[in-house]
Amino acid sequence: MKIAVLNEVSAVDKNPEILEALAGRGYEILNLGMAAKEEQPELLYIHTGFLAALLLHLRRVDFVVGGCGTGQGFLNAVLQYPGIVCGHILTPLDAWLFAQINGGNCIALALNQGYGWAGGVNLRFIFDRLFEPEWGGGYPPHRREPQREARRVLEQVSTAAHRSFPELLERLPEGVLLPALSFPRIQAFLPIDAIEDSDIRSSLENRIGSRLRLQK
Repeated sequence: MKIAVLNEVSAVDKNPEILEALAGRGYEILNLGMAAKEEQPELLYIHTGFLAALLLHLRRVDFVVGGCGTGQGFLNAVLQYPGIVCGHILTPLDAWLFAQINGGNCIALALNQGYGWAGGVNLRFIFDRLFEPEWGGGYPPHRREPQREARRVLEQVSTAAHRSFPELLERLPEGVLLPALSFPRIQAFLPIDAIEDSDIRSSLENRIGSRLRLQK
């Protein structure tokens, strides 16, 4: 499994602790957001939320670990996009139930509010429980099939409630697209001309391709 870590500026100091808590689990960890406060452009939760959705939609990663000071900003940002099931995770029990019941593809961590002493230990325990159970297995056991069916219906609702990704890209503010896609690690991992989805590649090229090339 490929896991993207997308830190935004307000919680950039927690990036090493997230990476440490994820280490040693046999997953490929891609640190694609901010890792130091001096990095430019600064990524806000609106940028990391967009990047999470784009990476998942293109199947470049399987799961995204995001968040912000409270986790609420990233949660609300990423849920604006189709195909995203994101949990607001504060405790290991939150993580376990989210994996069991919702089987999502993204989590939002609170990385400032209530982080406190041993916050890194809590992160490790969260990831222990998040990646432990059968994904989407359901809980309690006698509710497994109704929960699985609800998860399938939620996917249909997400598709019905959102524009397609290429359509969204034509309408999103440039202030979301340009900072996100000009961030150095994103440019290296996901250059526009290497995007396989031709509709998404064309939309991004039309919107910001020339400005991205000027920045190089």
